[in-house]
Order: sequence, then C-alpha cells, then structure tokens
Amino acid sequence: MRTLNELMQEIIQLTTLIETNYPELYKYLSETPLDLTEAKAGNINTDDLKHYLETLRSQLQHHIETHQKLPRQNR
Repeated sequence: MRTLNELMQEIIQLTTLIETNYPELYKYLSETPLDLTEAKAGNINTDDLKHYLETLRSQLQHHIETHQKLPRQNR
C-alpha cells in the first residue's frame, strides 16, 4: 500500500508532466475539484489521493485520445 507521501509525489510528477507536455490541459487542472470532503478538516487519506491521482490520469488519457494530431496529408 502506498503512503500519503508516495501518492503526493506521484501527483506532483503527473501534474509536472502535464504542465510541461500538455499546457493546454494544465490550465484546466485548477478547475478540477479535488473533491475531498475531509480536506477542510485536514483529514486527507490515501483513498482520497488515489482517487485524485486516477482522476488526473483519466483526464490526461482522455486528452491524449481526443487531441491526437492527425497525420498531415500530402498536398
């Protein structure tokens, strides 16, 4: 089982990758709610971070699949 610290490191790495390689997606991450009801009380747990990490991965995958560059046609 991954620790909170390990999950946070994965989230940081993934958001850095998105920021560097997919800036058009990165600008929307601040609009992606990290829906953690306990976050207000400071009780973030590993399940919350796992869910958020999977949400980020899913958004990136969807972006890649829907924004693939089409091959240039010969003119």
